[in-house]
Amino acid sequence: MSIVVTGATGHLGRHVVEQLLEKVPAEQITAVVRDEAKGADFAARGVRLAVADYNAPETFDGLFAAGDKVLLISGNEFDKGRVRQHQVVIDAAVAAGVALLAYTSAPGSLTAALADDHRATEQVLLASGLSYVLLRNGWYHENYTENLAPVLAHSAVVQAAGEGRMTSASRADYAAAAVAVLTGEGHENATYELGGDETWSFAEYAAELSRQTGKEIGYTPVSVEAFSEILAGAGLPGPFVAILAGVDASIEKGELAVTSGDLSRLIGRPTTPLAEAVAAALKD
Repeated sequence: MSIVVTGATGHLGRHVVEQLLEKVPAEQITAVVRDEAKGADFAARGVRLAVADYNAPETFDGLFAAGDKVLLISGNEFDKGRVRQHQVVIDAAVAAGVALLAYTSAPGSLTAALADDHRATEQVLLASGLSYVLLRNGWYHENYTENLAPVLAHSAVVQAAGEGRMTSASRADYAAAAVAVLTGEGHENATYELGGDETWSFAEYAAELSRQTGKEIGYTPVSVEAFSEILAGAGLPGPFVAILAGVDASIEKGELAVTSGDLSRLIGRPTTPLAEAVAAALKD
C-alpha cells in the first residue's frame, strides 16, 4: 500500500509530500512526476518516484496498486482538456482498485468558469464507483503574495472584485488538509469546503501591505473588462485572463468566502493569517 501524490513537484504537491514525510515512512509515499530530475530530492529521501503525464494515459498503466490512497491534484493546463486529463488518473485508479481517491476541487459556491472543469471532474469521480474525497480548496494567499512586485512598484492593488470578501489560506494549509485525509480514517465519500478562518477584502489587503512596507498602497477597483485588458497587457494568455477575471467577479459576489470551518478542523489548528503570508513574502 502506498500514498500516491500526482503533480508531486508542483506548488501544492511539494507541500503535500513534505508533510507526508513527517507522518509516514518515505517508502510508503509515491510521488508522480513528469520530470524525474525535479523529484530527485524526494527520491534521495526514500520516496518512490513514478514518471507519468496526464496527457499520456499509457504512463499511468500499472502505476497504482490495490489499496493505494491517491491524491489527484488538478492540472493547470487550462488549454489541454483538464477533465480528460483527470479522467486518465481516475480510470487508472479504478482499474487498480485503489482504496481512496482524493481530488483537489474548487468551492461548491464558485460559479466562475474556473469551476467548470472541477465540477465535471467531480461527476466523473462520483460515477467511477471509487471511494472519494472532494477537497474543495478555496483561494490561495500565494495567488497574491507571490506577485507583489507590480503592486509595490505602482503602490496599488488593482483588482475587479469591488468590496467582495474572501477566505484564502496558504498552500501549506490546504496541503495539511490533504495529508489529514490521506493518513486518517473515516473520510470516505466526504466533501470538504475549505477556506481560511478570516475573511478579507482587497482594501484590507492593501492596508496590510501599507502597514508592513511603510508605503501608502491603495486599492483601485476596476471593471472586469479593464482588469482583463491589464492582464492581457501583462502577457497572460487569453484563457487564463478569462479565468482570473471571472474569479474576481465571483469574489465580488462573495463566492470565495468559505465559512464552513472545515479546513481548520481537518488540520487541527487555525489557518495561516493573510498578514503572516504577506510578511513571509516581503522577506523573500
